[in-house]
Amino acid sequence: MRRLTHKTWLLALAGMLAASACADPLPEDPASYEPYRPGELEPLDCVPNLDGQIDSAEMAARVGVPVRYLVSPDGEHRPVDLSGRPRGDQFVWDWSEDMPSDQLAVIEASELSEMWYADKFPGGQFVAPSDLGGRIEAVYSRTDNALRLHGLASVEQDPPEGQTLMVYNSPVELYRFPLEPGRDWVSTGIVENSKVRGLPYAGRDIYEVKVDAMGELALPSFTFEQVHKVHTKVTLQPAAGESQTTRQVSFLFECFGEVARATSQEGETDEDFGTAAEVRRLGFE
Repeated sequence: MRRLTHKTWLLALAGMLAASACADPLPEDPASYEPYRPGELEPLDCVPNLDGQIDSAEMAARVGVPVRYLVSPDGEHRPVDLSGRPRGDQFVWDWSEDMPSDQLAVIEASELSEMWYADKFPGGQFVAPSDLGGRIEAVYSRTDNALRLHGLASVEQDPPEGQTLMVYNSPVELYRFPLEPGRDWVSTGIVENSKVRGLPYAGRDIYEVKVDAMGELALPSFTFEQVHKVHTKVTLQPAAGESQTTRQVSFLFECFGEVARATSQEGETDEDFGTAAEVRRLGFE
């Protein structure tokens, strides 16, 4: 039995040596190989510099790039902390709690030229959903001085609920650059000969905007160390009907844009309201 095992081992060794003889020889000097060359890194479109302000270039829309938000369900009134916790001359907001009822919304900016209403907004540049249901789009433009809202339009030209086409006589300045704590302004949009859900509409929309504070914001998937907290009070004054007031608090970060938002219930009087009609946070399931 020992001889058989020994013989088998010798045969296997002979086979290995024969195979080695047939293989290509290794290079005598391993240094003769070319060193690995990694590919070039593509430069980022925008890199936050955390200089205490947000400039126009740091709020550029990325057309065709989907952005995902965790959003409270329609009809849910959710507690929200807008006051935050002081830390030196800044604040800390903790919005990191996992909310089982959250839903995922994907928002994407598009070229205005692709839309049925493009010729109605000669100064517009791009569009983005105004409502998360995907029924209404807002038309925007960006200059060195401001991000401007030109109006609203229904995604479909003839939707079942009726067409919406609301064009401001002059664009509303949503954000004036640079954004930094202490800045505030009022911008008014006049609407005439427009349509809302197929009905004639005219009115005045007043936007009161204030950059309130700066600090750290914790979200479920991200923590941003230098967000700008922006209050926006919108008062809609239709030619026929009662005025409506809604408040919105947005948290903006360089190069990312809006990373979180809380929208109040109609008629809210407290700018740091404690219950929101909608909360959205940058993130994913």
